Amino acid sequence: MKTPHFAIIGAGTAGLATAILLARQGHYVTIFEQVDELAPVGAGLLLQPAGLAVFEHLGVLAHTLKLGAKVTGLEGKLADQRLLVNSHYHQAGNHLYGLGIHRATLCHVLMQKLAEYSSQINWRMGHGIDQIQESTHEVRLIGSYQQQKFDACFDAVLIANGARSQLRPQAWVKVDQAYPWGAAWSIVPECPVLDSEILHQFYDRSKIMMGILPTGAIPSAPQQRLSSIFWSLSTTQLQSFLKDELAKRQWLKQVSDRWPDVAEWLKQLLADQQNQPQWLSAQYRDVVMSQFGQGRIGVMGDAAHAMSPQLGQGANMALLDAWTFSQSLQRARKNQQIDWAMLWQHYHQHRRSSIQFYQFLSRLLTPLYQSDHWWAGGLRDLVFPWMYQIPYFRKEMAITISGLKTGMFQQLDYQQIAHYQEEEDSLVSSNESITDY
Repeated sequence: MKTPHFAIIGAGTAGLATAILLARQGHYVTIFEQVDELAPVGAGLLLQPAGLAVFEHLGVLAHTLKLGAKVTGLEGKLADQRLLVNSHYHQAGNHLYGLGIHRATLCHVLMQKLAEYSSQINWRMGHGIDQIQESTHEVRLIGSYQQQKFDACFDAVLIANGARSQLRPQAWVKVDQAYPWGAAWSIVPECPVLDSEILHQFYDRSKIMMGILPTGAIPSAPQQRLSSIFWSLSTTQLQSFLKDELAKRQWLKQVSDRWPDVAEWLKQLLADQQNQPQWLSAQYRDVVMSQFGQGRIGVMGDAAHAMSPQLGQGANMALLDAWTFSQSLQRARKNQQIDWAMLWQHYHQHRRSSIQFYQFLSRLLTPLYQSDHWWAGGLRDLVFPWMYQIPYFRKEMAITISGLKTGMFQQLDYQQIAHYQEEEDSLVSSNESITDY
């Protein structure tokens, strides 16, 4: 049997992590990316314990810890200074924690690891994919490069090009819609007035929500510690956020009336004319699919299950997709052949319940924080403080935030994900070069 050759569309978290795992198993991988050069943009994100377990499995955790910011928990404060959310990872497991990290740093760490498998990886930058055609023995990609058409054949194709993907099979898509709420965000020097190991959130009803996340550092400036600021807005208001001095003063007053210590820090940031925060907007989608793969085609990451960022699981779930696919592929290799039906049966068995659980919970909780419902914030403020008084619920919420849940009463084992034994993988020892496609 010839060495299987996979195509991955999209060089985000899911695509890069999957490429590493496939190359480590001895497969060839061609990565298609629409942009000409990778220049990761995006706010800081929180890697949950489940995602960190995948990083340990990949062999990049130690490197990541040097650049990221250790996060021990999440605290959410109301306008009257009451603590609404008080969830800490140690409640889910003694040695668990999260890691705040810049998206560029995440990409840097994965790219460095991927470079170890350069003989098995082929990059196709600036390539747009228009069609995917599957046949019994191969999958054909049809697209364009520098205004020229191309087509290429592979043993399988994994679609990992984000929430707005137009390539996922439409027959598998049950929901694909934009959220009416998004966030303005900026990355700034680390906040000195807050605990640097806590993700801080601030709420007033379901109209106002702000987050300040420890974000670590970028590789080019490892000594400069950073924080990410998120300010929730309806999508119709995103483009006009802080558009002039009056808007800045009004925003600072909103914050100052509720959380004066944070407002003073924000005021100092905005007063620095030499280093003004650059505010960008993030918009989110809700994507629900009936299945994530069949035959020689699969869908991963946000392309498969985009959701509100309320539970902070986007990168986490993308990494779990990559890990599960590699495990399923190992199971499905029999007599030098890949049993695709077995692969997807195993994949769905291990990913479907977890994805459905987090999508359901995200859809349930998001209106309590971001909505126009007059009753939503009041209901949340009544129920949550009571819930956190009960040890069982406190622990379950911590496990949920950790990304380890696979259902209401089931969870993943960190060590099972993190474990890697090199001899389990059959690595390619030949010096055979990768053909163009």
